[in-house]
Amino acid sequence: MAPHTIKKRKLTQPELKLSESSESVSSSGDSVREHSQDKGLKKVYQRSAWGRKTSLVNQPSVLHTNGSNNTNMFNIQLDELLTEVKPNYQKRMRKLKSALHKLKSVIENIPPRGPLPLLEAVRELRKTSDTVIPFPEPRPGNDVKYTFSYQRPVDISVVGSYALKTSIKTASPLLIDLAVTMPTTVFQDKDYLNYRYFYKRAYYLACIAAGIRETKDCNFMLSFIYHNDSPLQPTLVISPSSNCAIDDFSNSKCHLKIIMAAEQNLFPITKTLPDQNCVRFSRSSSTAYQSPNSPTPLYNAIVRSECCVASYLKLLNRVSLKAKGFKDACVLGSLWLRQRGLRTGISHGGFGHFELASMMAILIQKDGLQATAVLSTKYSSYQLFKAFLQFLVNRDLFREPFGLPRNVSSLPSSNTPIFFDRSRALNILFKMTASAYELLRHEASVSLRMLSSSTSEQFRRFLISNLDIPTQRFDVLFHISISQSWEPVTRGPDTKNWHLECYKRLYELLTVGLGDRVNVLYLRAAPPTTWPTTKIATTKEINKILVGILVQPENVGRTIDQGPAAEDRGAAAVFRKFWGEKAELRRFRDGSILESLIWAEEKGQDTSVMQQIVTFVIQRHVGVDAANSLKFLANDLDQKVAPKVSSPDSSLNAFHNLFAAYGAFEKNIREMEGLPLQIRQVSAADAHLRYASITPQILGPSHSACKPIDITVQFEGSTRWPENIRAIQRTKAALLLKSGELLKESFSGLTSRLGLENVRQEMHNSCFLDITYREGPAFRVRIHHDRELAVLNHQLNDKNLKTFGREEVAAAVSNYKKLFLYAPSHTQALCTLCTRLLFLSPTIRLMKTWCFSHLLTSQVSEELIELLTIHTFVDPYPWQVPGSVRTGFLRTLSFISQWDWRSEPLIVDMNGQMTTADINATKLRFEAWRKIDPAMDRVVIFAASNLDPDGITWTKQGPSKVVAARLTSLAKAACNVTKEQELTFKANSLFATSFADYDFVIYLRSEVILGRQDKVKPTFKNLEVPRTDPTFVGYDPLSGFLEELESIYGYNIVFFHNTEIIARPAIAGLWTPHTRPREWKVNTTYSTMPVRRSLSEMEGGPLIEINKASVLNEIARLGGDMILRIESRD
Repeated sequence: MAPHTIKKRKLTQPELKLSESSESVSSSGDSVREHSQDKGLKKVYQRSAWGRKTSLVNQPSVLHTNGSNNTNMFNIQLDELLTEVKPNYQKRMRKLKSALHKLKSVIENIPPRGPLPLLEAVRELRKTSDTVIPFPEPRPGNDVKYTFSYQRPVDISVVGSYALKTSIKTASPLLIDLAVTMPTTVFQDKDYLNYRYFYKRAYYLACIAAGIRETKDCNFMLSFIYHNDSPLQPTLVISPSSNCAIDDFSNSKCHLKIIMAAEQNLFPITKTLPDQNCVRFSRSSSTAYQSPNSPTPLYNAIVRSECCVASYLKLLNRVSLKAKGFKDACVLGSLWLRQRGLRTGISHGGFGHFELASMMAILIQKDGLQATAVLSTKYSSYQLFKAFLQFLVNRDLFREPFGLPRNVSSLPSSNTPIFFDRSRALNILFKMTASAYELLRHEASVSLRMLSSSTSEQFRRFLISNLDIPTQRFDVLFHISISQSWEPVTRGPDTKNWHLECYKRLYELLTVGLGDRVNVLYLRAAPPTTWPTTKIATTKEINKILVGILVQPENVGRTIDQGPAAEDRGAAAVFRKFWGEKAELRRFRDGSILESLIWAEEKGQDTSVMQQIVTFVIQRHVGVDAANSLKFLANDLDQKVAPKVSSPDSSLNAFHNLFAAYGAFEKNIREMEGLPLQIRQVSAADAHLRYASITPQILGPSHSACKPIDITVQFEGSTRWPENIRAIQRTKAALLLKSGELLKESFSGLTSRLGLENVRQEMHNSCFLDITYREGPAFRVRIHHDRELAVLNHQLNDKNLKTFGREEVAAAVSNYKKLFLYAPSHTQALCTLCTRLLFLSPTIRLMKTWCFSHLLTSQVSEELIELLTIHTFVDPYPWQVPGSVRTGFLRTLSFISQWDWRSEPLIVDMNGQMTTADINATKLRFEAWRKIDPAMDRVVIFAASNLDPDGITWTKQGPSKVVAARLTSLAKAACNVTKEQELTFKANSLFATSFADYDFVIYLRSEVILGRQDKVKPTFKNLEVPRTDPTFVGYDPLSGFLEELESIYGYNIVFFHNTEIIARPAIAGLWTPHTRPREWKVNTTYSTMPVRRSLSEMEGGPLIEINKASVLNEIARLGGDMILRIESRD
């Protein structure tokens, strides 16, 4: 196929730009666009053919990586998405056509100006059209000898992603780039030196703005903005006037941006190579630098980029004709980048649509450098983009630059990755920072791992999910304000972009300071905004920079850093120069003498090790003002976990004494002699022994053990066990009694008490043994007999069993599995996960604190909260595993807020061994439950794991639909708070619950609840009850009171309460729909009263409603002194 040719002065002919055409005009619009676009993509996902309610089983999720064209679910999703995200070019162009022709005609008819000296050129534009020339800093001196002129442009063309038809829809107006190619006659041979090109470029742009303003029938609104956030490249933004004129394009939802271009042969390529120096005078004077040969790669690249517009247009058009999937691959790439917050602008990383499309095009074609193309023209759009991601991951462009230039013997030291386009002598990534490149490769790596995972919900997380949420994305997040006059940034000839140099310097400082604690370190600032053409651009004196860090969990809490050995004087001198007085010489246990840093925690100090290091480095190398401006996100969130999580290990260490006590107990029970059967296994089945209790038990003589820890003991098999379920329960009681006696005889300092449970349910486990240590915890032992399940299943399969009896046996089977199978295995698996995933334990405890703070104790089981949190860690995509309590907590809340529990099951693979067949079987079980119980009266949330495929073990008793909806709404509210307030939100705002939504609230007296009586000392010493009294083990009057309320009023009232959070003990209630006014009938199960109605409303007989005052009085009588007061909304 013949190459695509360029015809001059045709608006319909596309031409390449060096920026993303869909970039926002202002920072405020950027955030709105991202939020709205994310919502729009979700709607696309929901309404498409692949988003309809279909069977969840056998949906293909494995992506094609070879040349096959098999139509699978992912392909259908991809095609539908591409159709939805592309703008309607014909519709928009119809509305734009008149404005574009008008604008083109105006620009072409602007009369020539000059040549004029500087002062005269400035004065003329100011006088005739009140237009200010947007000269970059440093502004040209008044004594410059060269002149300024304006001539008719060589070409005016719509360019960029819009012209290539690779744009994506945005909520804010779409920016369409209009490239104006300046003629060579307005420049001189040496204009590539000392900003002369940029000064004349600015004058040319101002002449265009002045010409548009002077045209009487041209009603456009004009403003300047920096191209790609580069102060050297101002551009002109043209907005519609909304005056309903013929050239008004308000309905197109587009803005136009005039960018400057130069002809490719304007300057010799050899003069703008990365190793050349093109800035040879200082900013403050015309004196030469001491090193006049210092290269200026950034300056040179900007000059060269504006000379390559037409060349890149030819390249992209040629490749799009060869590779049919190229354009759609660019669309996918743009969407993938936008969802991850990466843009062409310097403030957002310097990698956007242009960089992606150009790199992909170069990798597709062959040249003298590469014998074969890296990417094949036969690839589909998805295959092209995935292969491009693999290229990003597999090749580090810092260590192994791509396409080294022929005429450059050695590249200058740079903090920029190098992807050199030899044909055009341009490093395409010249705007990209090291931190952005690090983040880009990280995101590409995570995406590839996610796509290779058969259990991950690939498509939605790959392209639909919005990852540009800093509070959920980064483990450590803080703002820093840096003065524009920071001296290390203002040095050197090639530092015309303050943000690039500031990013570079901060990245170097923080990378050295944090070392191997950091996985990714990313810096971002708000992009520049527009300014009127009648004013000079304002420069911020103080710039606020957002720093996000992804940490290495195993290193983040390290308190001792080892530096070089004392014998290595050179390295030691560098180390001490960087750290100053913080560095000290220490001898370690292995005999080595090393430079070291100590970040010991101080009592009462709330700062983490990471925060201490960042504050010290900024204060020493940037300044005290910058250090004082540091603002870390949610410092008070970790303090919600008791004890405070200062490092990953500190959370697990809080349980050390309890695990030691459990080990001693297990040893004692195994050493017992005299039992008729040997003990086979002792298993923990309690949140305290899986690092998941909100507050670890504190052991000692002054601390009570009111809440016993559940333990299961399994004896060896024997034919002497009875085959009757009731006899089995009595045999268990005998074994427990004997065990208690032998323990008291064999070991001193402990007591044992036999307890009964499920007295009215003979099929259930009926007894337990409480073993209490004098200065230790209390253990509640239950016996696991494996034959018991076989007996129950035999009865359940009895065809002669009546319905009521069958339900009782089924409930007993469910209770058996929960107590003796799933609880121990869940505890063991979670205990293992917590030791491997260091932030899992504190995150679970914080999630429980959040749930209990909102009175969800009785409605949401602890195990369900644990599974929801585990899901965030074992299936973290599209992010990496959380590296802090905050990210784990907020991501879990985000998952809950977006999870549609009505149509989606929760499946948690705790050991990473679930296969696709296992997942499909679990989904089939979920669908069966939804068919059996479509109203979700029995099972609302289906939460399964590899250990519990049933999915209803922890949710059969709740939550109900009302509570599940409440949980979702609370999570959404919390996510909205963190998104809106970002670094300013307070942790307390997420944990403060409102009683306004409840019908009534029962306030309790905390002093009468066991475990809090230490807050109120008795008047007389002889009335003080010893806290170690074994009779109080397991005694919980509040739980007993709640159980009684549930049994009496559970059908008519939904109770909400917390038993763990002591700040404001209360029970809240909602009247169920059953209590609404209804027709009178006999045998009503609750106290009623007639409904007062007028005579006109008396048709149909009398109505009754629940007597709310009477019911609340009964509750007050039952609670007695436990109740402080009852407040009703009625």
